[in-house]
Amino acid sequence: MGLLNNLMDRFKNAEFTVAPNKKLKSISAEFKNTFELSLVFYKGKQIADGDLTLAALNQKTTKEVNTKADGLKIKASMKVGEAEKLFDANFGVTVQIKDKEGSKLVPNEITIGQAARGEY
Repeated sequence: MGLLNNLMDRFKNAEFTVAPNKKLKSISAEFKNTFELSLVFYKGKQIADGDLTLAALNQKTTKEVNTKADGLKIKASMKVGEAEKLFDANFGVTVQIKDKEGSKLVPNEITIGQAARGEY
């Protein structure tokens, strides 16, 4: 069943795009709607204010956010750790992918699709 699920993740229409001018709470809500997982943004070691945009978060961190970057695309077939690194590389922000309730971190080694199905 695992092989079939992984194959289905590659062809799933679910693709999540991140634009730098969106509010963090909107990005998190869309991520949850797409993958049924929580996406949490951090400013340092604290959870970032959801009313900030990625560009506004840039002004509060030491890393620079590329506000002119094209939308970042996340697919169910990507590993959780890869997706988290993409946010850092493209926007200079730290994110963590958590379970639907937002209480438990999802392991970096599994795919987003596996995490969405609770396979961890």
